[in-house]
Amino acid sequence: MEAKQMELNEVEKRENITTKEFASYFGYGFGQCISFGLVGSYILFFYTDILGISAAAASMIFLIARTWDAVNDPMMASVMDTLHSKHGKFRPYLKYMPFFIVIITIICFLPLDGLSPTAKILFAGGTYILWGMIYTVSDVPYWSLSTVMSQDAQERTKLITFANMGVFAGIGLSPVVFIPLAEWIGQGDQGKGYFWATVILMAFALPVMLNGFKNTEERVKPPKTKVKLSDAVRAVRANKPMFAILVVFFCNVFMNITQALNVFFFTYNLGNASLMSIFGIISLASCVGFFVIPSLARRFKKKHLLITIVAIDIVVRIVWFSLGYSSVVVSFIFISITMLLYTATGPLISAMLAETIEYTELKTGKRNEAVTFSGQTFTGKLSVAIAGGLTGVILTWINYAPNQEQTVATMDALFFVVALLPALGSLIRLIVMYFYSYTEVEYNDVLKKLEQRKWKENPTY
Repeated sequence: MEAKQMELNEVEKRENITTKEFASYFGYGFGQCISFGLVGSYILFFYTDILGISAAAASMIFLIARTWDAVNDPMMASVMDTLHSKHGKFRPYLKYMPFFIVIITIICFLPLDGLSPTAKILFAGGTYILWGMIYTVSDVPYWSLSTVMSQDAQERTKLITFANMGVFAGIGLSPVVFIPLAEWIGQGDQGKGYFWATVILMAFALPVMLNGFKNTEERVKPPKTKVKLSDAVRAVRANKPMFAILVVFFCNVFMNITQALNVFFFTYNLGNASLMSIFGIISLASCVGFFVIPSLARRFKKKHLLITIVAIDIVVRIVWFSLGYSSVVVSFIFISITMLLYTATGPLISAMLAETIEYTELKTGKRNEAVTFSGQTFTGKLSVAIAGGLTGVILTWINYAPNQEQTVATMDALFFVVALLPALGSLIRLIVMYFYSYTEVEYNDVLKKLEQRKWKENPTY
């Protein structure tokens, strides 16, 4: 009895996660986000410039897809929370979904030679929506898996840090490799180049993703109570910290807008479109910041780390804007700093979201990991879609003229958006985090209460 009570007083529950397991978990996110990077970065250009679909029709496809996601993602996540198998609750998806991800990504980039314009629109719309559904069934279990691999806060932070590294590396691979590979293969035929470059990259991604299933383990057992679809509604309503974190995550929309406008900024303000390749390298290099996040999270609360990062980001962007864009070197110094700060927020936000799982379990008796992370998946896709729509609005607002020398007013307005708009997102994050009260202290208290509840229900636990 006393020994059991001593165990309950231990707030942190340690599990041994091996280096191979961390690497495998990273690999699945890396392979999966090669697909996300290809579709997110190049599908609009593929639709308009290769398939010949109008920009208006492409925008309608995106709007329909995101509207469907709003209904579909939580619904699919609710189903995931009800199912278990001999491989666990989330690992089975990592076993089978890589094949579907690879196939649908390749199909999305079929050249569709010989089809009518209407047929191309219908095919593009159907495959894009199907890609989004398949990606959800892969992405939600992937992030949810981190919550059942360990309940130790530091181990989770490390896991999610590796996951975010995989995300940035997978997405960052496309601007570095995809276009040169497509041009080399296509030899002037963009449709052929895009298709076979996609085939090659997804063939590379498949075994990397499958290894994520092979070398991971679920250690946290869910409550034995049966989970019903209706429980998802209760979980969402009970999880107030989750909503706060999703607001913080949605603020990525400001950075997404900026990244979509970078090619215009490099082309006209800095005078060289090829600087995009340097930006791609900087984006990949900024992932080095991930390595310090776990050690910092051991010393400081994640809330305070996030507040510090976004506050620094605001200051740095104000200084950059005050100095202007006349110097390419100075601009890239500030771009590098802001990218490093931006990437550092990823693992902190995801780790804080993961900690709300136990909050839901304490309030409702159900963990509902998939429902929680479906919020992240949907919010991420929504922020990308909104950023894509607002980019065109902003270009119109600043009187951008394609393939022409821009006016000073247009370039100044473009610089204002690139340099300062993400500071608005950081300010919103700062405000939300200031009032956020569910920190490591509360999380560890929730863990202790859950242990006590389980012991009362089953003294042999």
